Amino acid sequence: MNLSWHLYCMAAIYFIAGCNHFRNPRLYLKIIPPFFSKPKLLNYISGLSEIVLAILLCIPQTSIMAAWGIILLLLAVFPANLYMFQNERAGLGLPKWVLFIRLPLQFILIFWAYQYTN
Repeated sequence: MNLSWHLYCMAAIYFIAGCNHFRNPRLYLKIIPPFFSKPKLLNYISGLSEIVLAILLCIPQTSIMAAWGIILLLLAVFPANLYMFQNERAGLGLPKWVLFIRLPLQFILIFWAYQYTN
């Protein structure tokens, strides 16, 4: 498989986002729905997952597996995006329309990752 610059761009986005989970955990803790237990652990797991999957995206032998991992991760964190839309405190002061746009954006990101699954 020939890895394109699009894939490296996606990897960079997830790597930076993953690092941000450790750099600014309070931001992510606010958006984890309260029905999930151990939000700090979930934040660290999702951040580490983003970092590892970003690295694996850049390795031809593991890029397909990593793309599937990104898809699963995006599905797993969707409740946080929904919670941000539904809960004003979790919305981080963003306008409601921005929070609404984030919901379908998740599926666009899934489609982007799906492009690298074969």
